[in-house]
Amino acid sequence: MIGTSAQQWVDTLMDTLGAPGAGIATALENLFPPLPSEVILPLAGFAVSTGRMNLIAALLWTTAGSVVGALALYGLGAWLGRERTISLVSKVPLVKASDVEKTEEWFNRHGMKAVFFGRMIPVFRSLISVPAGIERMPLPVFLCLTTLGSAIWNTAFIMAGYALGENWEKVSGYVSTYSKFVVGFVLLALVAFVVRRVVKSRREKQRG
Repeated sequence: MIGTSAQQWVDTLMDTLGAPGAGIATALENLFPPLPSEVILPLAGFAVSTGRMNLIAALLWTTAGSVVGALALYGLGAWLGRERTISLVSKVPLVKASDVEKTEEWFNRHGMKAVFFGRMIPVFRSLISVPAGIERMPLPVFLCLTTLGSAIWNTAFIMAGYALGENWEKVSGYVSTYSKFVVGFVLLALVAFVVRRVVKSRREKQRG
């Protein structure tokens, strides 16, 4: 849950600008994690339920905001590029350039599904745009997949906020559990990777 001041800022932005304000907040959440969409979107839905915002406008503007935010991160990935990414990754302990190559192979096989479904997974919603940029996924394809995935996610949360009305904050509680599961899974995978890499490194030293 975002802090009260941040929540008030988003609410004020929507009050002042209406649906475009919701779109701006959604664009910013791609770049600033303290502004999660699972709070912004239900709040927009609540605003729709009170008549402060039009439903169709809210859906269109928030989806446009999601695409703009994703494009910014896609641009960051394109700027980094393959060679710069490998150079940066090679400086990270226990990570090798071959890991980047394996990731590239995986993304080339599953990139379209990753971009589409990734828009519906906390944490990965924003991050998936970076490898798409690094691998230079065709921009029309990226825009299409991002728009569709974002539209589904945004619609679900705006409608939930609309249905719950003043109880819109309950949505954040449900998603918080989902987010913790995702983060926990990622941390376990990271620990498994580190352990496996350390064991492999020690075995190589013993053989040497």
